[in-house]
Amino acid sequence: MISVEETAATVLLFAWVIFTAYFLTANIYTYMRERGLENNVAVYYNRKVIHILTGGVVAAIVPFIFKTPILPFTMAMLLAIFLYIPHKRGKLLYWFQTADNAYEVSFCIMWGTILTLGWFLSEGNFWFGVLPVIFMSVGDAVTGVVRNLLYKKRTKSWWGNLAMASFSIPTGAVLGAAGVMAGAAASFIEHFEAKPIDDNITVPLCSFVILMLARFYAPWLLAF
Repeated sequence: MISVEETAATVLLFAWVIFTAYFLTANIYTYMRERGLENNVAVYYNRKVIHILTGGVVAAIVPFIFKTPILPFTMAMLLAIFLYIPHKRGKLLYWFQTADNAYEVSFCIMWGTILTLGWFLSEGNFWFGVLPVIFMSVGDAVTGVVRNLLYKKRTKSWWGNLAMASFSIPTGAVLGAAGVMAGAAASFIEHFEAKPIDDNITVPLCSFVILMLARFYAPWLLAF
């Protein structure tokens, strides 16, 4: 049974995501462009802002409000559709979308899927899905910001992965040694990409598998 509180929280969180993606980052893009940043740099920064303020913030809130993943999953899939439509119509949200990929769509799909699978396979513990999603949302954003500062373009760099590890490894400790290992693995696997599979798929999937292996075969590695 979905509670009134969960429904109200979903409406507020959905509104926050829409505000961030459609209005806040549009203004941030204008601000950056007026100060001389190149289009690709401004777009890439905005993608990471969205990663953190939507994917990261909402994921961190989920365990404290929701009893089931029904509404978070639904919200993620709706957002995936909303973000795919501009690609389909050729009318991109230019301040954070690019024509060469639709990684923000796979981000939403993986966010909802991993969160839901984690809840089901752990029999109701959201953190098994939330932690990989936070690695994808915040950890990947950290590495992206570092790379953008250093190279002014979308590229892979071990400096970025080191920055991601500095966030993901201590954050993973919320689930114990297995979480630390998952954070380290996520920071390593982010460096590699084989289109059409992007790091929004590999990062949460890799860390999720490690947590599930620990749950079923090495529970002593977990804090719960």
